[in-house]
Amino acid sequence: MALAQLNPKVGDVAGNLAKVRAARAEAKKQGAELVLTSELVLSGYPPEDLVLKPAFQKRCHEAVEALRADTMDGGPALFVTTPWREDDKLHNAIICLDKGEIIGKRYKVDLPNYGVFDEKRVFVPGPMPGPLVFQGVRLGVPICEDVWTSDVVECIAETGGEILLVPNGSPYEVGKTDVRMQLGVKRVIESGLTFVYVNQVGGQDELIFDGGSFVLGADRQLKAKLASFREEVATVEFRRNGPGSGGGWECQPTKIAPELEELESIYQAMMLGLRDYVNKTGFPSVVIGLSGGVDSALTAAVAADALGPKRVHTLMMPSPYTSRESLEDAKACAEAIGIKYDTVSIEPAMEAFRKMTLPLFGNRKEDTTEENIQSRARGVTLMAVSNKLGGMVVTTGNKSEMAVGYATLYGDMCGGFNVLKDVYKTTVFELCQWRNRHVPDGAMGPKGKVIPERIITKPPSAELKPDQKDEDSLPPYPVLDAILKGLIERDLAAEDLAKEGHDLAVVDRVWRLLEGAEYKRRQAPPGVKITSRLISKERRYPIVNGFRGRGKC
Repeated sequence: MALAQLNPKVGDVAGNLAKVRAARAEAKKQGAELVLTSELVLSGYPPEDLVLKPAFQKRCHEAVEALRADTMDGGPALFVTTPWREDDKLHNAIICLDKGEIIGKRYKVDLPNYGVFDEKRVFVPGPMPGPLVFQGVRLGVPICEDVWTSDVVECIAETGGEILLVPNGSPYEVGKTDVRMQLGVKRVIESGLTFVYVNQVGGQDELIFDGGSFVLGADRQLKAKLASFREEVATVEFRRNGPGSGGGWECQPTKIAPELEELESIYQAMMLGLRDYVNKTGFPSVVIGLSGGVDSALTAAVAADALGPKRVHTLMMPSPYTSRESLEDAKACAEAIGIKYDTVSIEPAMEAFRKMTLPLFGNRKEDTTEENIQSRARGVTLMAVSNKLGGMVVTTGNKSEMAVGYATLYGDMCGGFNVLKDVYKTTVFELCQWRNRHVPDGAMGPKGKVIPERIITKPPSAELKPDQKDEDSLPPYPVLDAILKGLIERDLAAEDLAKEGHDLAVVDRVWRLLEGAEYKRRQAPPGVKITSRLISKERRYPIVNGFRGRGKC
């Protein structure tokens, strides 16, 4: 059986069909009798409301028919996943093709409707499925969410299933690999069946699919594991045990790809997310504002690793408040990474806006208005470069800043994609240190230290006024991040965080900032999902919101 861990593109049915055909050809070379793909491989996953278009459904159906015809060649059978309309109901389906025939169909039963998932809006759940028979073997084919609870697998086991084949579209988040593995172990214990888990790989908007497909034997031992964050077609062999061993099917042990440690997996997710977003949307390059700070330095490093240094253009846009150290650090960083670097002063723009607004503002004291004008002048400059030269602007704000609104709408939030959108500031520092010590697998950037040490060690500053430091406006980042994780990922109340040792006044302040910045986040560019709760699709709070968690009715 070949496990086809592929990177489809949502909506590109012809391209996805070509990928499946190439995977089947490779599987034939490897001697496979059957090919299993990841979830909704022909449409790409998740297709969202695109799947409701009749013309799109028709295109997917035509792709299945083309693959059905392919299987007349005597090559491997194909268990392919697709949207499928049957009896005027649209299903998330797996279609089983062999010798020019559709030998069976099964439909996803448990449609997820939480977090980033919204399948109940577009699909109809299928009936409880029994196994399919292929070459005399009874194969259960639960789809993704169908194995997150026990009911579907129990039905398959009770109706004679011998092997579980599970196509998945399971997005990446920190720690997800262990969660999937423990899930598989539970289903194996309950059913006594070998568990084959094939996951999608690739970036789709904010979601990253990390692959990592695996096989667990009936003895709950890991028999095979594919690499994370890259496409792969790997064939595994199943043999029936003798009568004395219960007669069940067992996977023969084969290659087990090493598990990535946490920081490497985050970095790989950022690389894959940016690479696929840029390439799949057709941009030739990216444009990044390089400030001499840690966030823009890490973003530039990820971009060079993902796309190659020649596709990365950075701009230092100094103001009168930009320090000499920032100028030196930005240039040193660009040189270390090997990316294009230009300098465009925003001081003329600042002066122009001062003169333009003088009749309106008079001699009023300077405040955040003038700070925001600086940020917006930089945003306009970056967008001008994007419009004229064709590269996509990549923003550089991290999750800590986006959460509390420490960012300027139409300024540093201006762009097409944000690599650090779901990365806390404390993790940004850790990733910089990690990248200076390692070259990620598949990286196109240089070896060695790419982020100057002073960028990592100096106090963070927006440099929008004299001697400005982030901690003038925010709690220290270790404190801020711990509170934000409690409020966002854990949904804790202020009192809960106070019991964990946080100052209640600080928690209340962070809570106010978090809720008050919702209108900004609604207008922010998409970015890579890293944590268990991305503050966009997975945290849909009202903009007009009077709840602050404390007080009495």
